[in-house]
Amino acid sequence: MEKPHPVTASEGDKAVFRAQVKGNPKPNISWKRESGIPIKESAKMFYDSINKEHVLKLEPLTLDDSDNYKCIASNDHADAIYTVSLLVTESQDKLDFKKMLKKRAPPAPKKKQKKVTDEKEMLEILSKVPKKDFEKVCIEYGFTDFRGLLKKLKGMKKVEVEAIRILKPLEDIETKVDTTVCFECIMELKDANMKMTWVKGNEPLRIQYSLGKYDVKQMGTKYMLVITNVTMNDAGIYSLSVGDKRMTAELKVLDEPLKFLGEMKPVKVTERQTAVFEIRLSKKVPDFVWKFNGKELKRDEKYEITVSEDGLTHTLKIKDARLSDSGEFSAEVGDLVQKAQLTIDRIPIKFVSTLKNVRVKEKSRACLECELTSKDVTLRWKKNGQLLERSTKYSMNHEGKRAELIIDDAQLSDGGEYTVVAMQDGDPTEYFSTAMVTVEERLATVKSGMSDVHAATGSPAELCVVLNDEKVEGVWLKDGKEITDLPGVQIVKQGAVHKLIFPNMGPEHEGKYTFRAKGAESEASVFVADPPTIDPSVLEALAAHPVTVKVGHTANIKVPFRAKPLPKVTWYKDGVEVTEEERVSMERREDQALLTISNCVREDSGLVLLKLKNDHGSATATVHLNVLEPPGLASQPQVTDVTKEAVTITWNAPTQDGGAPVLGYIVERRKKGSNLWVPVNKDPIQDTKCTVDGLLEDTEYEFRVIAVNKAGPGHPSMPSNSVVAKDPVKPPGLVQGLHVSDSSNSSISLAWREPAEGDPPSGYILEMRAEDTKEWSKCTKIPISGTCYTVGGLTERQKYFFRIRAVNEAGVGEPVELDDGVRAMPPPAAPKFDLSARLKSHMVVRAGTALCIHAAFSGSPPPNVIWQRDGIPTKGREAITKGKNYSQFLINSTKRSDSGVYRILLQNEFGEAHYDIHVRVADIPRPPTNLQLFEEVPNTVTLTWNHSPDVQEDGEAHYVILKRDASTATWFTAAERVFSNKYTVTGLLPGRKYYFRVLARNEIGDSDPLDSKDTWLVNKDKIEDLSSKLKPYQKKDWRHAPRFLTPLKPHTVLRGQDCTMTCAFLGNPRPTVTLYKGEVNITANSKFWYNSTSGVCTLVIPTCTLKDSGEYSVLVENELGKDRSSCTLTVYDKDDKSILASVTESLQKKSKYLM
Repeated sequence: MEKPHPVTASEGDKAVFRAQVKGNPKPNISWKRESGIPIKESAKMFYDSINKEHVLKLEPLTLDDSDNYKCIASNDHADAIYTVSLLVTESQDKLDFKKMLKKRAPPAPKKKQKKVTDEKEMLEILSKVPKKDFEKVCIEYGFTDFRGLLKKLKGMKKVEVEAIRILKPLEDIETKVDTTVCFECIMELKDANMKMTWVKGNEPLRIQYSLGKYDVKQMGTKYMLVITNVTMNDAGIYSLSVGDKRMTAELKVLDEPLKFLGEMKPVKVTERQTAVFEIRLSKKVPDFVWKFNGKELKRDEKYEITVSEDGLTHTLKIKDARLSDSGEFSAEVGDLVQKAQLTIDRIPIKFVSTLKNVRVKEKSRACLECELTSKDVTLRWKKNGQLLERSTKYSMNHEGKRAELIIDDAQLSDGGEYTVVAMQDGDPTEYFSTAMVTVEERLATVKSGMSDVHAATGSPAELCVVLNDEKVEGVWLKDGKEITDLPGVQIVKQGAVHKLIFPNMGPEHEGKYTFRAKGAESEASVFVADPPTIDPSVLEALAAHPVTVKVGHTANIKVPFRAKPLPKVTWYKDGVEVTEEERVSMERREDQALLTISNCVREDSGLVLLKLKNDHGSATATVHLNVLEPPGLASQPQVTDVTKEAVTITWNAPTQDGGAPVLGYIVERRKKGSNLWVPVNKDPIQDTKCTVDGLLEDTEYEFRVIAVNKAGPGHPSMPSNSVVAKDPVKPPGLVQGLHVSDSSNSSISLAWREPAEGDPPSGYILEMRAEDTKEWSKCTKIPISGTCYTVGGLTERQKYFFRIRAVNEAGVGEPVELDDGVRAMPPPAAPKFDLSARLKSHMVVRAGTALCIHAAFSGSPPPNVIWQRDGIPTKGREAITKGKNYSQFLINSTKRSDSGVYRILLQNEFGEAHYDIHVRVADIPRPPTNLQLFEEVPNTVTLTWNHSPDVQEDGEAHYVILKRDASTATWFTAAERVFSNKYTVTGLLPGRKYYFRVLARNEIGDSDPLDSKDTWLVNKDKIEDLSSKLKPYQKKDWRHAPRFLTPLKPHTVLRGQDCTMTCAFLGNPRPTVTLYKGEVNITANSKFWYNSTSGVCTLVIPTCTLKDSGEYSVLVENELGKDRSSCTLTVYDKDDKSILASVTESLQKKSKYLM
């Protein structure tokens, strides 16, 4: 928009405003006055199509046309407004007659004289011209009494001078932009209605049309011109004309330095959006320009350049931003430059339609296609991550926004994952779409398959397969390998018929043949047909010579044969077919059959038959298998005779001879406890009896026998019972003194003495039986060597019977039985408590919690447990758990009534015991009652109340006294740990009303409060100086310097709580009291409440804050001296963990342990 220019014109002239406006769509133009007054009807508003300007024409001008005019251009996007001023001055003919006279030519000699109606008008004309022109003007107007007019004119000027008296003239002013200035002068006027005119330069100021810019004020004799919102245009010479008086003064406006009022920030937008740069200047400038990469920008369809109405804020809009618009934009005015970067992000590419999975047949055509949101992209195609190049197989088309990939003659290898990758200039992001291409095989089926072929050597044969598709190829395989060059074989394909021809069958052609095509397969075998045969000499040898092996050895039976194809081999033993197992394996070779039996046993002996069979015949062969083993175990040798030099033993022959007769026996001996067996004889003994001599006297021996046959020696027999080489001994007598030495719930201990008769025993056999059975069982597997033994693993309180026998080499003695049965239980014992279990004698439990008493004890038999409270068996809410050696008493939720002395009473047949536990169930105390208030000491109040029952019963319970000013809602602690039911409260402020509260407190908590019903008023009239009532003692000087009886104590207060500090002092004369916080006097500070009466000073700090922390002190002084007491106040917050920890620790030291 090309802005219109301000206009100053005289009354009666014309004013024309022109504006050039551009915009898309074409903007609408309207003109308005800023004052809101409609533009007069004679004004013309039209569009000049030649100069392409919008015109506002005003004529003729009047003084009322002075105003600010707005040109408003608007379209769908925005409004552009520019304001221009019009100043209409009075006509020059009326304002400056003096100048008009100067410009006139000399009068012509024949020009007619001007007529003036009266002398007064002539005097007025002369008053406005210089003295040197008086005579000329008088002649011009036809007045000949020049001297008379001059005298009257002097008289008129003298009157005017006396009518204006200037006491203070106008003064020059120096100011800054955007300020308000005031020109003022002081003068006395004889005529209050005298006309005054304020002029700037030569132009009078139109105050009423300045829209508040100028304002004229009068205060008595002071006359003022006020100029608001001063600009550089306001600088100049200002004058005040009153009558013939004219005062001038200069207004100087200091020009502020031009600067940017902020930094131009970088802008980042997405492509096709609108980017906006904005910068603000400190003042209006005409030469402001926008530049892009150093090139100046002009307003057009791409760039919208606007300026705010105040001319300070400049805005640049880049419409429809493209990648080419990225760069550096700068705002420049003079030498000042501000730069910022514009970054354009590309619009992300999107797939309108993505690639779709494709499934085609082999050798067909596959097509992948997609559509994108942009056509200005670069495309790449990938298969399984590998880049594809354009070729005869791959056709890649890209037209507009559509792209496609065509795969011709698709093969199975063309299947996979295909990806199209799209990129655009200025955008590093890769956009892709993926789809799978699946190529299905072209499959065929077998219409007629192959069958096995059996042919004799030298004869022709063929294999034939018929498919349902002539185009499908196939391959032939022999034994899994493709046939490429096999002599004597022809491969023939006739359409869908595939053949394999053998002109001359030979052994090399035998095998398994496979025809394989896509989707079809057929198999068949080719055999050479020869029946199995066995050489007759081999059959005769097998029948004449049986196969003989020893037990544990391996038997191998081999039978050679000839056959084509290889026959089926079947082995039989004693008419039963032999199958392969862990010990038996069968092997068929090209020319023989092999049967292997490992680890042969006697049962493997018998007739073995081999049967060979194929499709062309069969053959058999028999052989006898004989398996030998050593003889079995001889019976355990029995000692029949013993002397100190020899021992005679006998035995029985083994029941199994191992397939061969027993040839004899080998006898061995060893010393008892040794592992070395020594043969007694070198050659086998034919008999089943043997006398072994050469023994050592008193040495204990064992003997065993080994049977021998053709297979070798068998296993040794069981050793004989040990025998001592000595002359025969006597068996032991009866065991003496069998008795019970100890017992428990699971064991019984017995003891006894050796027999008095017979030879000494080598051990004892202890037997027992339960009360409900008659069978005796041994307590040990081997004889007991000692004379005592503990039998364990018994059933508690079960009755058992015992008997014992002595044993030695000669045999076993007669048994001795315990007279009476014995029960498995501890010895009788009176009950007693196990104090090691930390059984408490006193317990404190909070009401509502659980009470649990666990008592451990012992006693035999287990005692009966009785729980009592205050001597009465408990019943009701408790749960009692009992065991053999413990009992537990539990109340889940206790009440105050559960307090008392609990006794655990244990009783059995052999005594009783008890244990007492003092239990106190503590709860929040009950409140006191009947609060009474009265005054015993002036300016104090004494409280009495009835005791709470819980305070009297609990030695640690006490009372807390609180007070509250009736004007506040905050309670202050007046006293703590009060144990009596009477307390006197001091430190009350005169003229205040107080409420009082008493509550009981114990380690559980606080009771409900007991509040005073009425307020207590401390009357100011009752304040009296007690010291004034004291009568001076004449004989002794009682005066002394002040001193503290009770100093200040440190305080720790939670933020938001009140703090009360109290101290007591003496002094005569009565000392003055001054309060300090640190070194600052706070006695008169209204934040703190302070009172000092009768030597007691009280300082109250209401609603403490963290700033109230610090050192507080009280200074008392009189004429004889002074004293000072200080303390520290710590105000902590809930989040101050260090102070909370110290406060909690101090509180815990005051409280008792609660269970």
